[in-house]
Amino acid sequence: MAQVNVVDKEILIKIVYYGPALSGKTTNLEYVNKKIAKAKASELLSISTEGDRTLFFDFLPIQTNIVPDFNTKFQLYTVPGQVHYNATRRLVLQGVDGIVFVADSQWNKQSVNAESFENMRQNLADFGIQLQDMPYVLQYNKRDLDNLSEIEAMEKLLNNESLPVPSFESVAIRGDGVFDTLNAICRMCVKKLLHDIKPRKR
Repeated sequence: MAQVNVVDKEILIKIVYYGPALSGKTTNLEYVNKKIAKAKASELLSISTEGDRTLFFDFLPIQTNIVPDFNTKFQLYTVPGQVHYNATRRLVLQGVDGIVFVADSQWNKQSVNAESFENMRQNLADFGIQLQDMPYVLQYNKRDLDNLSEIEAMEKLLNNESLPVPSFESVAIRGDGVFDTLNAICRMCVKKLLHDIKPRKR
């Protein structure tokens, strides 16, 4: 659950960008970092391998006044896409409040999308969290490339829960769909937070 500091009037909400290697998770954060006002965001921290893939996470805190009287900070992370870094994926997922699953739209990447999605589900389950209880959205990235999978097919593959979640087409490298995705998951996280802290009637 999000961290609420009543004394300092501060809320911390952790959002993790999940998905297979090179699907565009880091590109999303780089675009947000480039476009958002420096008064609301600090510098993007990246830890990468020699091959320029994200090894650990990208961390980009964004401050907003979306909750009245509180300074709400959205902390954006990415997980490494490579399968052999699963222990790191789990570490980054710890304490997550919302997830953006970034899928590669190329038709030959659908099996790795499905594998990564199932891996996300299993890692959440290891923390005692059911996917349907977690705010998450889907982003179908790289829609500018050739040999694309149809959106309907990707929806059938990834958005087939009993209650479908919001999904967005994107070209993260040029910013298409990046903020639509981010705004949606932020709203979902705040809605869940307000529901969880709402006083219950006796």
